[in-house]
Amino acid sequence: MVARVHTFAFQGFDVLDVDVQVQITGGMPVFSVVGLPDKAVAESRERVRSALAAMGLALPPKRVIVNLAPADVLKEGSHFDLPIALALLAVMGVLPREEIAGYAAVGELALDGALSPVAGVLPAAVQASARSLGFICAAAQGGEAAWAAGIEILAPAGLLSLVNHFKGTQILSPPQPKIVDAAEPYPDMADIKGQETAKRALEIAAAGGHNLLMVGPPGAGKSMLAQRLPGLLPPLDPAEALEVSMVHSLAGQLTGGGLTRRRPFRDPHHSASMPALVGGGHRARPGEVSLAHLGVLFLDELPEFQRGTLEALRQPLETGRAVVARANSHVVYPARTQLVAAMNPCRCGFLDDAERACSRAPRCAADYQSRISGPLFDRIDLHVEVPAVSAADLSLPSPAERSVDIARRVAAAREVQRRRYGADGAAPAIRTNAEADGGVLDAVATPDEPGQALLAQAVDRMRLTARGYHRVLRVARTLADLDGHGGVRRTHIAEALSYRRVAPGRGTLPAGTRVKNGSSV
Repeated sequence: MVARVHTFAFQGFDVLDVDVQVQITGGMPVFSVVGLPDKAVAESRERVRSALAAMGLALPPKRVIVNLAPADVLKEGSHFDLPIALALLAVMGVLPREEIAGYAAVGELALDGALSPVAGVLPAAVQASARSLGFICAAAQGGEAAWAAGIEILAPAGLLSLVNHFKGTQILSPPQPKIVDAAEPYPDMADIKGQETAKRALEIAAAGGHNLLMVGPPGAGKSMLAQRLPGLLPPLDPAEALEVSMVHSLAGQLTGGGLTRRRPFRDPHHSASMPALVGGGHRARPGEVSLAHLGVLFLDELPEFQRGTLEALRQPLETGRAVVARANSHVVYPARTQLVAAMNPCRCGFLDDAERACSRAPRCAADYQSRISGPLFDRIDLHVEVPAVSAADLSLPSPAERSVDIARRVAAAREVQRRRYGADGAAPAIRTNAEADGGVLDAVATPDEPGQALLAQAVDRMRLTARGYHRVLRVARTLADLDGHGGVRRTHIAEALSYRRVAPGRGTLPAGTRVKNGSSV
């Protein structure tokens, strides 16, 4: 006799069906787990044995074989404990074999039979819903699994209460979908004194989902500005919240047992390795660029990151996907993130201060900024100088405009983009102007005749690449959305060009070009 329980294995963002089969036959007493298990799965034998002993049950003195099918797929993680224990109880006659076969289960067993949280509950529950299976997980993650609607969700605290539920002596209440929002408010833009150009660039970045690079001396407020960007962004809609939570669930970082509508903000240290940033490692886990999906990835001290690590970001920034290829795995994670980077103009940081700059200036600035390659630099839409804040600015009262005021304008611009790109359905192809490709831009961002002439002049003088040309159009389209204009005008092209550098350490606009505020570059 064979008892079966469904569970799942994870390969990147893909959820694979696994059939847990348990058979008890005559022979020497042994407990074998086959089907390409890793160390954590192989150790489940001892956890299952101890959990059954805590319930007053003992394994029969026979040969117990656990097969995890398909046998050629690597099984990783401790979430196989619960399905193995359930199939074993079914083959022992403790649980109804036919009924338990209609459920999928994930969960780690403690030695006393309690169920502990595991990674991947949300995508597993969604897959169970697609297979029309009931789903069993730990009580702490019931609010997370309950988002998979249309199926029965059981979230017991331990194995004993689950057995009592199936026997009818204790009925488990279905968990309710849970939203977990951090209580701490976002930092407010009213805390920033001065830096009006950087604030404007931050608003544009928020409105269009554009990548942003801030260059300035130490203490100018670059990190403070970046930390306030999430407070300007609209909250995740239900489809986006589910998409983001799926990634965090796979990484085991979905805290609180529920979904969140706050956009991710990830700020890894510059010592981060390539697998930590783009994904990989022994189990091909999602990296920071995927954990920041539909949110903000902040890279402070950008030139201090390893060169190879930064170059690995080029593909995810362009395609919105992080592809991790290894000899034993090939996985894909979503990575539609908004990059915000900050850096000093040179190693000492005081390039523009003759009294404090090092003796190698300005050569040190060229050497330092050249650590960022041209192709990576070309993928950043907005480049803004963040000068040191003067004492006069610091003595001024806090600005009257707060994050909520800017967020209101950002939300209006985002709504215009949502209607323009038809983003009413789930997982739209284009969410913001930053995601629009060349064909779409030709239809929605073609400038007026003076703007086209200015753009043609800038392409020639600044030697913009085709990517740089389209990124200028994307920023100009966002500026028009913020101004409430249906078309892109010359003033929008001029301001978009004012935020564009040709390469690290070089200028931005053709000399004499006038930007929106009337000043010339």
